[in-house]
Amino acid sequence: MSNVGYHEHTVTAEESGKRLDAVIGALDCIVSRSAAEKLIEQGFVTVDGDCLPKKYKVSEGELIGVDVLPPTVTDIEPEFIPLDIRFEDEYMIILSKQPNLVVHPAAGNWTGTLVNALLAHSLALGSLQGEERPGIVHRLDKDTSGLMMVAKTDEAQVRLQEDIKIRKIDRRYLALVHGWIAPDTGLIDAPIGRNQHDRLKMGISDHPSAKQAVTTFTVLERFEAGRFDDGFTLVECKLYTGRTHQIRVHMEYIHHPIVGDQTYGTRRVKANHGLERQFLHSYSLKLKHPITGEEMAFLDPLPQDLAEVLDEIKEYSSGRTEKGDEILGVLDTTERNENYGY
Repeated sequence: MSNVGYHEHTVTAEESGKRLDAVIGALDCIVSRSAAEKLIEQGFVTVDGDCLPKKYKVSEGELIGVDVLPPTVTDIEPEFIPLDIRFEDEYMIILSKQPNLVVHPAAGNWTGTLVNALLAHSLALGSLQGEERPGIVHRLDKDTSGLMMVAKTDEAQVRLQEDIKIRKIDRRYLALVHGWIAPDTGLIDAPIGRNQHDRLKMGISDHPSAKQAVTTFTVLERFEAGRFDDGFTLVECKLYTGRTHQIRVHMEYIHHPIVGDQTYGTRRVKANHGLERQFLHSYSLKLKHPITGEEMAFLDPLPQDLAEVLDEIKEYSSGRTEKGDEILGVLDTTERNENYGY
């Protein structure tokens, strides 16, 4: 559930005697102490129905009401989190996002995000996605790794987002899924909307709010079933739309959920070969530079944790497809960047 909106808090005995801004700043729904001060100054905080100054000393039992606003750039603290940057000029950044990194601040993740790292790295970032998402062109899920684009100017941000919308940017992912996929290629065209029973999940839906979602896949390698699983298939997925959790939802929809996916797949540790995040990696990105028009192409080999899973099951491989030989052969000779750094 989003923390943006109205919240109430009853002052505890431990908080009694503390300044109002200190109590507000410590609440989970507030991004920072400076954000708390702004909310108080702008009249978005009440104590028993009254707007009081930030220096007011609260008393046990008082009811504090807070209208929480989305965080702004001035609320988001720059943090020196290592970034694996593959390209950068005055207009844009191409980077490889590590797993376990949320892209932008939101409820439950106000700090430690890619945006926090970007603010520490660059003073110039596009502003068109709102103040809480500076530079963001598209997102990867927290536990999805790989190539991402970041805009450093509004002009670059507009053009990159437009190129995604009209499908001029080629984004491809590697995914290891459960089960044996027989056809070498496939197309999934199924609308995606918010799950009506679990607001943290997405799902295939015919609800009017659902949006068109199209994914194609190509089989690269198949693996026979082992003692604790029903076999695996390594696929390349290409996005034609960019819906939340799109590949994860689409693969679950065709009954081949992604290995390690704790939301849409099995949580059986042995069936996932110990992997606790989805085996999904943005490995290929092709685009035209949004300003110069230069053709650009980037490849990002599998990170160590995903490569180790493939190594564990290689004895069960029934062989690579022709496309698998082509793609994996190139990736096998592409150097993996083990160390994240500026």
